[in-house]
Amino acid sequence: MKKSKEPFALVHVDVLPEAIRRTLEAKRLLEAGEAGNVQEAVRMAGLSRSSFYKYKDAVFAFNAMIREKIVTISLVLEHKSGVLSQVLGFLASENVNVLTVHQSIPLQGEATVSLSVDTAQAAREPEEWIRELAGLSGVRRALIVGVGH
Repeated sequence: MKKSKEPFALVHVDVLPEAIRRTLEAKRLLEAGEAGNVQEAVRMAGLSRSSFYKYKDAVFAFNAMIREKIVTISLVLEHKSGVLSQVLGFLASENVNVLTVHQSIPLQGEATVSLSVDTAQAAREPEEWIRELAGLSGVRRALIVGVGH
């Protein structure tokens, strides 16, 4: 399917054509494991395979579009210029969106920083990149302290 520059539209399922509603059902059956393959899913949904393939990449259940995953990270950073900037740059390179930053006043050369980040677009799970974050110059500790949706 060709990528459209048009924005998504939120439409109630009651006004959708039957083929699109059945495509949604077939996709649900596949995701839930109630159908083992596309052939079985379209049969159960009462849909042709050609209709399924026509619409499958263009129609999504609303809850499938919401993939936000909020992670809270606690950091202890060395109090020197550029350390927080380096951390934020690393997170950006991981496609992690920073939502909030809370930093304490530095004491004895260290500052505590708490970040809330959205990892929905990240290529890797937080557990995979947190060790690399902890190994950055000036980062004395990096821990995941909370995960939510």
